[in-house]
Amino acid sequence: MTTEIKPTNCHYCGYCCALLATVEDGRVVKIDPDPARYPYDARVLAGCRRWRMNLDALDGADRVNYPLRRAGSRGSGKWERVSWDDALDDIAARLQELAAEHGPETLASAIGGPHASFWPLHRFMNLFGSPNNMGIGQICWNPRIWMDALTFGWTVEADIVPGVTECLFLWGTNPAESDNSAFWRSVLRFAKSDAPLVVVDPRRTQAAAVADLWLPVRPGTDCTLALGLLQVIIAENLVDRAFVDAWCFGYDELAACVRHYTPEYVASVCDVPADDIVRAARLFAQAGAAALVSGRGIDQAGANVAPTHRAICCLRAVTGNVDKPGSCVLADAPDFVSEMELEMTDALKPEHRARCLNTPHTPLQCFDGYDLVRPLTERLGRTLPERYLTSAHPHLVLRAMEVGDPYPVRALIVNATNPLLTYADTHRVFEAFMGLDLLVVLDYYMTPTASIADYVLPIAGAIERPVLQVHGGVANMGYGGPAAVPPYYERRCDYDVFRELGLRLGQKDAWPEETLADAFAAQLARAGVDWDAFCDLGTYWQQPAYAKHELLGPDGRPQGFATTTGKVELASELLPRLGGPRLPTPTRPITLCPQELLDDARAKGAAHVAMITGSRKQPYNASMYFNNASFREKSPYPVAEMSEATAERLRLAPGDCVEVATDNGSACFVLAVARMRDDLVNVDYGWWHPEWEPGAPAFGGIWESNVNCLTSCKPEEPMIGTWCYNAVDCVVRKVDRVLSWERPTGESVGKPD
Repeated sequence: MTTEIKPTNCHYCGYCCALLATVEDGRVVKIDPDPARYPYDARVLAGCRRWRMNLDALDGADRVNYPLRRAGSRGSGKWERVSWDDALDDIAARLQELAAEHGPETLASAIGGPHASFWPLHRFMNLFGSPNNMGIGQICWNPRIWMDALTFGWTVEADIVPGVTECLFLWGTNPAESDNSAFWRSVLRFAKSDAPLVVVDPRRTQAAAVADLWLPVRPGTDCTLALGLLQVIIAENLVDRAFVDAWCFGYDELAACVRHYTPEYVASVCDVPADDIVRAARLFAQAGAAALVSGRGIDQAGANVAPTHRAICCLRAVTGNVDKPGSCVLADAPDFVSEMELEMTDALKPEHRARCLNTPHTPLQCFDGYDLVRPLTERLGRTLPERYLTSAHPHLVLRAMEVGDPYPVRALIVNATNPLLTYADTHRVFEAFMGLDLLVVLDYYMTPTASIADYVLPIAGAIERPVLQVHGGVANMGYGGPAAVPPYYERRCDYDVFRELGLRLGQKDAWPEETLADAFAAQLARAGVDWDAFCDLGTYWQQPAYAKHELLGPDGRPQGFATTTGKVELASELLPRLGGPRLPTPTRPITLCPQELLDDARAKGAAHVAMITGSRKQPYNASMYFNNASFREKSPYPVAEMSEATAERLRLAPGDCVEVATDNGSACFVLAVARMRDDLVNVDYGWWHPEWEPGAPAFGGIWESNVNCLTSCKPEEPMIGTWCYNAVDCVVRKVDRVLSWERPTGESVGKPD
């Protein structure tokens, strides 16, 4: 027997923490945390419940281990095992036929994480000739990246330095649940210091519980709150005049814009005490260095997501908290090969770029919008990842599937995501996918989405594949490590799948590296980093310089910011060119409950309240890890949370089964009481039954407690197309029903009529 200890990494969240795998005769028999590599803190993994899944998941009975081809009607659960060559040959041939009939834009893709590399799929799509990589970037990451880039010329990251950061804001994020790693530990350390911690969240989260000031903002009004903070700072002359005068454009316009956002007015809109608004503004502005971290709570706020991020950018700027220690830092471009280059987006021909579905609907989140910003960032040697920031809007892709407008989308490749649960408007997604000519799913498990596919391809997971996490290519950092063992059974890395498809479709010159590890090695080589040396360290990071706008360029003048004016643009010069506003301006969110629905609901005893969803809840993550028996034992059913006062007003009690509904549909949950603002329901996200037989009629239980049965993906924010998860109106009522989650036999529940 040969025993080796090999470094590798967990893939069960985006941090990809370092592990040590004990390998006996090619099989992993034990895993342990590796404190010698990122995140260099054994306490992080000691407090995490996910990393232990890696060993059992390697040989789990529910893993997909061989390529499967549909043998019956779509969703029937009938499959036949085929070889990789047969599967890839047939997929490539069918893609060629569909492209010949409809054009290469007929292929769309969907991708998720953290157990995938995005760029191989994006490269394949570019070379195939399709602009239609569909994603949920519009509600996660993209809004902040876009608004940071338009305001500062690049993205900014919080720079929390003990003893230097004198105030910290957490806005719409709860790292105790969404992160539960090194960052959450840094927040806890900060909370114990003398510096104030301010949390903006409608729920009293773990972060809010340790804060000095909690602002339970009304969902969807965050932009108004940010403008109110700016009003106090400007009215009380707490502005960093030196920075504003030297480096900000449009200050007078901003000051005039926020003048009427008085604490009293903002309090009436946001339902936050006026005194707390004033206190929060003073804490941020009077700190020598103040940091702010925002999260999905803002990214998923529909129509107000872009103006909220813009207002937060302005808040940083007028207080001088830009690219200085303890506040925030503008990241450097990567020394290694960038995500933009790896995607090979420039290989997408102009005629195919012109077929981008987004262009007339979301003028920033499209190739035309990107082309306006790219020369600005490139002036300072940086390129944003294009395929992320031009990803096709799900509403538009679904419409192209449904009615062929403006052209038919007939094929879809799904990699490491489960759109039947994670995309808004499940009923619509289901019907659109059921009508496709070709649906290919790359995944670990037979998810609801996989159950309706034509091909399900088995993908290598944690410990079986190398990882290089580079934060979307917008920073000069990366972390990860090697695979401990080759993939078990006939699983393959996603890179191998797209490379093999590419070779079959004439893309040979674009895929010179035979393996994903070879590709990572080539990516790092430009930075002078050897792949094996990187694997030993587990990280590559270069501390960025501060105040980079003051560095002298070749002409002897300060380089400034990569914007149209060379300054921080409080008033945007670029957005009006796309039909957008110069200044952050809040709007009212759309309603999903028309009067007819409200009248009918009230007649049945239902109440009209606001809803938020998508908040993280350990140990689950979106629709993942519900197949873990110990997790399900401790968190056995999907929950809808309310404040005690709201539950009493609605005559509901903990443990009641409640139906939550909009005009799109409904879902049922178990009621729980939690500390949060009144007249609000927080609904769990992503619940399904992995243990049920895949396919019809229940499709893993997606019709019973899936909040996306009542959401909509129609664009609300006009520049990026963000839809809404965090300011949705709904009706809630008690129903006399026992959910499948609570039934001893776990009977399945079919699709409602």
